[in-house]
Amino acid sequence: MDYVVSAEARGFVLGGALAARAGAGFIPARKPGKLPAETSSVTYALEYGLDALHMHADALSGGARVLVHDDLLATGGTASAMCELVESSGAEVVGCAFVIELSFLHGREKLAPREVRSLITYEEE
Repeated sequence: MDYVVSAEARGFVLGGALAARAGAGFIPARKPGKLPAETSSVTYALEYGLDALHMHADALSGGARVLVHDDLLATGGTASAMCELVESSGAEVVGCAFVIELSFLHGREKLAPREVRSLITYEEE
């Protein structure tokens, strides 16, 4: 793994720690208007509307191996958007890691066929 990509802001603390521990770079995926240089972006659906994530356009290059991290996997919208950002840059998502997974919302299915790991899984509401 070369980089960890995490979503604003809940993924930043553990995403940065994972990257440091693995000796990898850390790349934040942020809300519109938060990054200082040219960005790539993706718009995605939430349960209650649309949102967008931005990443510096030059943050990744082809062949980079990336772990996508977030604290929570619910419907999979945010994680799927991060994967799309990574893959559109020519990099490879080698896995998706979460602290908590709400499996009854089926977010893992949206990330298939990528490898998904979570530390804690809640199976019903």
